[in-house]
Amino acid sequence: MALDWEQVIVHSADPVALGQWWADALGWVVVHSSDDEFEIRPAADRTPGLDFVRLDEAKQSKSRLHLDFRPDDQAAEVARLVAHGARRVDIGQGEQSWVVLADPEGNEFCVLG
Repeated sequence: MALDWEQVIVHSADPVALGQWWADALGWVVVHSSDDEFEIRPAADRTPGLDFVRLDEAKQSKSRLHLDFRPDDQAAEVARLVAHGARRVDIGQGEQSWVVLADPEGNEFCVLG
């Protein structure tokens, strides 16, 4: 039996806007877009991808799942993402080697050092 990882679903108030934000941040391509769903991948034929799906309820607490990214230059990448619209957030991480950011809808992700 084989099990392939296809995508991560991200619930979103505005899937098109948030999905496009992530596509631009990651340099990924859009493989599907509708009013209620927006899917991106590293390349059209590569998985896993991120699939942003409309959910009309607001985010209420710390995310139970988040993405971690390991850049070549942490400081430069954090600066680029903040300039792109991410914001630094404190989720109780204390002093760590990683930086916790949130996307425009408040979904946390980490930029590792």
